[in-house]
Amino acid sequence: MPLYIRDDATAELVAQLAKQRGITKQDAVRLAVKAELERTAQAVPLRERLEALWRENPLPPSTGQVADKEFFDELSGDL
Repeated sequence: MPLYIRDDATAELVAQLAKQRGITKQDAVRLAVKAELERTAQAVPLRERLEALWRENPLPPSTGQVADKEFFDELSGDL
């Protein structure tokens, strides 16, 4: 699907970025949009991003076992 940039100032900015990076105008638009999307995602506070991550990937339930030196020694056969 074609994308037409009708604003001369925007087209010039795209051309400048393409020239600086040595890429096509299409790649310059892709690069700029991707960077802006990443920047916007980073604008979400870390606490909110972590809460979303925890909701999507919950920790397994606790086993009740204590993970101390004795536990790890037994796992490695050092007892």
